[in-house]
Amino acid sequence: MATKINIKPGTLLIAEPFLFDGAFKRSVVLITEHRSDGSVGFVLNKPIKMNIQELVASFPDFEAEVFFGGPVATDTIHYIHNVGDLIENSTEITRGVYWGGDFDKIKFLVSTKVIKPSNIKFFVGYSGWSEGQLQEEIDAGTWILDEMYANYAFKENSNLWSAVLDNKGDIFTVISKIPDHPAFN
Repeated sequence: MATKINIKPGTLLIAEPFLFDGAFKRSVVLITEHRSDGSVGFVLNKPIKMNIQELVASFPDFEAEVFFGGPVATDTIHYIHNVGDLIENSTEITRGVYWGGDFDKIKFLVSTKVIKPSNIKFFVGYSGWSEGQLQEEIDAGTWILDEMYANYAFKENSNLWSAVLDNKGDIFTVISKIPDHPAFN
């Protein structure tokens, strides 16, 4: 019988290297909510080559790339940020990482240049798991777990999957070096 893992907001899910599912291949997912009836998270490392103004016409001019948060509700926009003390109704996920909050306040703070692209990350859709589903995936070896550090979300890192595994150390450093395509091994 597999050991039950204590998943909580701030847990990172790192896709095992041979997960070839298009939505989650080499993904790093931040869990923002975990309750008995399910979990919610956002893929941190899948940019979709769009700017926030392309999705929200009323958004001020802002050079913030948008990311694929996951395959659920891809007609919705979500965001994490590191300015929770400035944004009412935001939820602290882990030290230096907040989820949501007053969107009009965010637009105001962006327009006044208080919030910069390095303070916020936008997502289209989210990743979601029903009751017990995430634990089943962990038991099956689909995910490697780690803790979230704010720099994973807000510093530019074109290969976050490898960087997180390498930072975890030990055998994970070796796993981080596995090529994206096994033929290149």
